[in-house]
Amino acid sequence: MISGRTLGQGATCEAKMTPEFYEATSFCSLSEGDYNSLGLSDEDNVLVSTPFGDVVVSPRIDSGLPNGVIFIPMGPWANAIIGPETGGCGTPQYKGVGSEVMPTKLPVKGVRELFADLINKRGVTS
Repeated sequence: MISGRTLGQGATCEAKMTPEFYEATSFCSLSEGDYNSLGLSDEDNVLVSTPFGDVVVSPRIDSGLPNGVIFIPMGPWANAIIGPETGGCGTPQYKGVGSEVMPTKLPVKGVRELFADLINKRGVTS
């Protein structure tokens, strides 16, 4: 899994609770070959799992991606599945995160629900 900035993410990042930000960041891009090999259709979502967590996102085909690579825009959904280590630079590792992708009928969670689940899973207290 790789992550990075996109035009849509950048244009909406100042309003993270809006439908526009949700639409711009709650998906993953897959190669057409991977999309087809997973048997995905328009109504499916995918569960992306890494050693750091899992998240449900909607899949999109990106003809520029090679097979075996998925891209998730920087945002809460990508952050939910990357590790906390920064290597001293202050930014987590957004590239080369080992992941598994599988079709699911589970819904993509909104920002508030995603954060609430992360807090409950990780036992974070205020």
